[in-house]
Amino acid sequence: MEGSGSGSGSGSGSGDDEVVFEMAQFIRVYKTGRVERYFGSDPVPSSTDAATGVASKDRAISPDVAVRLYLPPAAEKSEDNSDGGGSKKLPVLVYFHGGGFCLHTAFNFVFHAYLTSLAARARAVVVSVEYRLAPEHPLPAAYDDSWAALRWVASHAAAGSGDEAWLADHADFSRLCVGGESAGANIAHHVAMRAGTEPLPHGCSIRGVAVVHPYFLGARRVASEDADPAMADSMVAMWRVVCPGTSGVDDPWINPLAAGAPGLEGLACARVLVCLADKDVVRDRGRAYADALRASGWAGEVDVLEVNGQGHCFHLVDFACDDAVAQDDAIARFVNL
Repeated sequence: MEGSGSGSGSGSGSGDDEVVFEMAQFIRVYKTGRVERYFGSDPVPSSTDAATGVASKDRAISPDVAVRLYLPPAAEKSEDNSDGGGSKKLPVLVYFHGGGFCLHTAFNFVFHAYLTSLAARARAVVVSVEYRLAPEHPLPAAYDDSWAALRWVASHAAAGSGDEAWLADHADFSRLCVGGESAGANIAHHVAMRAGTEPLPHGCSIRGVAVVHPYFLGARRVASEDADPAMADSMVAMWRVVCPGTSGVDDPWINPLAAGAPGLEGLACARVLVCLADKDVVRDRGRAYADALRASGWAGEVDVLEVNGQGHCFHLVDFACDDAVAQDDAIARFVNL
């Protein structure tokens, strides 16, 4: 969930016109299943950015899944990346956009501009995933689509494999990371958990998971949610719409710390970066996630970055502000280790 809109779990009207969920200026969902989206749904074309030199292009993986790839200009300086004389291969960040599982597209102007900037700053190949949205495609559609995209990326890990030159020629699969913000951070967690039980192609493994302002919930209210109860209630209402068949906000998909959730020691990566914002309604959920990882017996390393004075996904509003740059610098260091 991004933006500053507020929502409710019920709406005015009756019969076929009854509104079951609305977030002002973003989305309205009717009882009939009709959905109206108002912001972030219009795509912009791939391009080469004049300011950074980052190139982008789109690939369809299946009828349901597509990606937009971003390639920094340094990667294009040499066709021979195998020796010390050519440009070095670059880390790979598979990125899942946020939006409460029901908003936005990987191809909209916000994510295109942000990931162009992040690819340039991190000098990484970024693969931004276009997954199916709820409520037309309730969860686990977004999880399955994101897993399919990650498998497609990993299919390029062996020499001579895969059909995407930007990955085959420029990607360093020893530095494969996944990440995202809000619902995308939730997805990043779950694909890393899935990688612990289902192998990726060519023995590929996830090195790092970057979770930025993760969309996690729970039945017991935490302090950061009490600071903005209207927004917290909206996020709960949104969850019921995008995943109506679950047990509620203590379902392991939205609460990885719930009783019965898979143990965090199964997270299949070596490192996790948790980015928090102190005015974010889900801040304490992210902090509890980091603490639980440390206490779980998981063998990896957890780093936490908290930005003061900012709210949920502030970096998408102004990714050039000092706090956004500091957060992106931390992500850049993380994917390059």
